Amino acid sequence: MPATYPPIADYGFLGDCHTAALVSREGSVDWWCVPRFDSGTAFGRLLDQRRGGFFELRPSDVDGTERSYVEDTLVLRTSFTSADGEATVSDCLAVARDAERHDEHRRLVRIVEGTRGRVRFGAHIEPRFDYGGMGAWIRAHGDGAFSAIGGDDGLIVWSDAELEAKDDALEAEFAVEPGERFHFAITFLRPEDVDAGEWEPPSARELDDALDDTIEWWREWTENLSCEGPQAESLAQSARILKALSYGPTGAMAAAATTSLPETSDGHRRWDYRYTWIRDSALSSRSLAQLGCEAEADSFRKFIERTAAGDVADLRILYGVGGERRLGETELPHLEGWRGAAPVVVGNDAGDQTQLDACGLLVVQSWLWHERGHTPDEYYWRFLCELVESATERWDKPDAGIWEWRGEPKHFVHSKVLSWAAPHYGLRLAEDCGLDAPKEKWARVSDEIREAIESEGYDERRGVFVQAFGSSDLDAAVLRLPTVGFIEWDDERMVRTADAIRDRLSVGGLIRRYDADDELPGQEGAFLACSFWLAEVLVRQGRLEEARETCDAAAATANDLGLFSEEYDPGRGEMLGNFPQALTHLSHVEALLAFEREAGQSGFREEPTGTHP
Repeated sequence: MPATYPPIADYGFLGDCHTAALVSREGSVDWWCVPRFDSGTAFGRLLDQRRGGFFELRPSDVDGTERSYVEDTLVLRTSFTSADGEATVSDCLAVARDAERHDEHRRLVRIVEGTRGRVRFGAHIEPRFDYGGMGAWIRAHGDGAFSAIGGDDGLIVWSDAELEAKDDALEAEFAVEPGERFHFAITFLRPEDVDAGEWEPPSARELDDALDDTIEWWREWTENLSCEGPQAESLAQSARILKALSYGPTGAMAAAATTSLPETSDGHRRWDYRYTWIRDSALSSRSLAQLGCEAEADSFRKFIERTAAGDVADLRILYGVGGERRLGETELPHLEGWRGAAPVVVGNDAGDQTQLDACGLLVVQSWLWHERGHTPDEYYWRFLCELVESATERWDKPDAGIWEWRGEPKHFVHSKVLSWAAPHYGLRLAEDCGLDAPKEKWARVSDEIREAIESEGYDERRGVFVQAFGSSDLDAAVLRLPTVGFIEWDDERMVRTADAIRDRLSVGGLIRRYDADDELPGQEGAFLACSFWLAEVLVRQGRLEEARETCDAAAATANDLGLFSEEYDPGRGEMLGNFPQALTHLSHVEALLAFEREAGQSGFREEPTGTHP
């Protein structure tokens, strides 16, 4: 029988724009891939309660637990109450305020502080490297410092709580009183650097400063956001999640912090989302740009150009966050999987798929960048022209689509619309910026794609857009058609399509992705991004009451820390899929901004201008 696993919603999220950690409500760090999002785990109990490794820090007697993020940050503060008193644990992945100190983006800091009475704590630190496949060789180095080494991974563990090595773990017991603090720090260091001895353990003062610096760093970043209206804090929280999922050195955006959390209640559909998808990253950078984060949007644009070596022929659907291309799937049979959902998978074969929306997304992103006052230089324009040419040459081919269809490729309507967007906005860029381009060809192909979509991707009898050419199936992805200007939000065809999707794909007030048979096992839950997409469409159609109902239903699936998963099971009332999920958070941002614009509270433009009727 599988061990007892906490619900996904029980976890808090820590991020430092390099990696991510998940902390349970009970005070256990059960997930930490280090030194990057897509590295192997140092703590992986999320996917195997027995072999995964963890860092537990909690009172020996707990009556109650409350938690929240420190205001305007991703520093998690958990308050534990026992019969004898109360204490708080402050958790963060430390962020150095000096941007050049990148080495310090690999440190987990946990500080226990007494607030009332006397509370006894137990600490248990059990690293397990390489996804739980390798135990740690633990050595003492004096002054409260220990090293833990396995394979090519190493950690420096330090505490002022008198840690004691026991087999392949470290343990401590201590009591904390009001105003008293105990500090724990785990810093990533390669084994050869550990052995070189050219490092010093931190001090309590240094860790107090690291906590303060991290709080100030997040607050300064949050202060620069353009969040307005009654939903400002919800907007800021989703923006912080998106920022934390970005990989600082390259500008890539991890789609989620985890792998292999199943999308069905019976444990099926397990994928690794710790990589950067062109689609998700382009949409995330667009959402952040709407909130004033121009630097993040530009970083991703540069990442794509250099990762593809300036050549569209080398463009892939997804990359490692450092730009790696070979990310094939591998099963890890030694892990039990979350609630027994095995096998655990690392890597993602979707990188080898044909997904025709990528070129269009990047051209649309460049058009939006231009609308904010930036003109592509000679080299980037050459790259954009190649994107447009690729779209015009391949638009009539079937593909795997936005949902990464693992069956026979189809002529997905969403893919065709993004293929249309490439020459459409490439032409507008050429005209606005006075750049050379085969304008007549692009205009002709743009019209050809539109005609094909409106004749083959539209069900005349029902008056709705469908999932794929010649199909009667519905797909929530077509709710995205107005966001790229293919159709007006309140066009009668779009109104009917939104109604049909809500009627056919609704479950418990939330929206599923599609109603087609995808030949995969299990029935997945409601896809939260799609619910926010529907809310955005309804807002723009002036149907505010319906929009609010839809948005509220989706927003209610967040946990107490404002974190969204990928999917949700309304029947069981629990999160499904990888967590936290960038696509859900960016769609949440777009829906809230739509409400603000409708109320006249924001001047941001959410879709490209230049709609072709």
